[in-house]
Amino acid sequence: MADQAGRHAPGARASAANATAPTTLIVPVILSGGSGSRLWPVSRASFPKQLWPLISDKTMLQETALRGTGAGFAAPVIVCNNEHRFLIAEQLREAGIEDARIVLEPVGRNSAPALAAAALLVAEDMPDAVLWMMAADSAITRPDALAEAVAAAVAAAREGRIVTFGMKPTRPETGYGYIEVGETLPGHPGVHALAAFVEKPDAARACELLATGRHLWNSGMFVATAATMIEELRCHAPDVLLATQRAVSLRGTDLDFIRLDPVAFAQAPDISIDYAVAERTQHAAVVPADLGWSDVGSWDALWDISAKDQAGNVAVGDVFLEHASNCYVRSDGIVTAVTGLADAIVVVTEDAVLVTHRDRAQDVKKVVEKLRAEGRHEAVAHNRSYRPWGFYESLIKGDRFQVKRIVVKQGERLSLQRHYHRAEHWVVVAGVALVTREDEEILVRENESIYLPLGCTHRLENPGRIPLTLIEVQSGAYLGEDDIVRLDDTYNRT
Repeated sequence: MADQAGRHAPGARASAANATAPTTLIVPVILSGGSGSRLWPVSRASFPKQLWPLISDKTMLQETALRGTGAGFAAPVIVCNNEHRFLIAEQLREAGIEDARIVLEPVGRNSAPALAAAALLVAEDMPDAVLWMMAADSAITRPDALAEAVAAAVAAAREGRIVTFGMKPTRPETGYGYIEVGETLPGHPGVHALAAFVEKPDAARACELLATGRHLWNSGMFVATAATMIEELRCHAPDVLLATQRAVSLRGTDLDFIRLDPVAFAQAPDISIDYAVAERTQHAAVVPADLGWSDVGSWDALWDISAKDQAGNVAVGDVFLEHASNCYVRSDGIVTAVTGLADAIVVVTEDAVLVTHRDRAQDVKKVVEKLRAEGRHEAVAHNRSYRPWGFYESLIKGDRFQVKRIVVKQGERLSLQRHYHRAEHWVVVAGVALVTREDEEILVRENESIYLPLGCTHRLENPGRIPLTLIEVQSGAYLGEDDIVRLDDTYNRT
């Protein structure tokens, strides 16, 4: 899989950049709001698929953002939920993407309000800028074709079109919507009128659509100027535009983040850009393209686009296969062995195991729904929980005690806090800790420990040049994460 990524990712950045004209900036607008439940147990609401490196050594968010870099591109606009803001900011920094505007949705309202907010923000300074709107969690394995398709779409968008990309279908897929392609637009080779959108079909209808040769998969990517998008929202979804205009005008800033006004944004209808604008506008167009595209919506889809061995297997992590064929096996934890299976999906994490036939990959979402109904933590979160300062994970949990591993990045610190129901004992195993305990500051080095009695005010900080790792032993009547009273916080959390 790493080899596959090495062949595609650099070319995607260079080709897309070279294909764009420098006269008007192109602003990538990336929506990062999904939970990717069909890729459970790796993808969960607290750490969804776009934040994972599923097809290369970069996360899907990083892969998406890097497609829109270089000459002719402005800094991207990322629209995401509040919970993921620090993770997204960190991943963009790791990818070398600077000056991104990260817009926080106070509540999920689907793609139309999210894209409306991005268009309004961009239009304040650059109303004629071309927006390249896309999801953060799709894969593209043919960057050469992508560059050509983007160039064609941008040219049509500058003349007032809303352009989508229709993907050449390779099978009668029931998980995608379809686009019917019309006549070529005069003066725009490679760009066609968009005749109709077709909802996700059943198997028989999908075969019919494939046979016509006129139908393409709907990629969900759109290209239009900010001014065009705003005008089309005004015509076809005025309630979306009005609520979002208020949310943008009343926005606040929090560190490097843009916070949309929660009351105003909550008034926006929950509707996709397809329903709100694309299916109603008279200016829709489509660029047919063969991009090696996938929405990576299931483990079967991930198997389909991944590099395979001679038996058709995809193996990721500490995996051993014997007499297996056409399987996807991934282990993010313990050694995993599969023998005598065909067309199977096996995914192992630290706290959950998934085994299913590839033909039933879409049913994983039903499993997640059952876990949610039972209130299971595994449905929404991993054992490892990420925070802006690092992460923590539970090692052992008993009736009145819990043992955790805490890792704090260099120069970062936790909030000044206290607990009403638990005491804590910290043992430093790597690095050095600066601990605030009531009115004193104490330097705690490797193999040293400190006790924090119930109710005391305390803070943990890493003043060193390497990550700080410590073992925390909690004891008390209640050990929930909501037993935290923050008195001061660098990251403005409540």
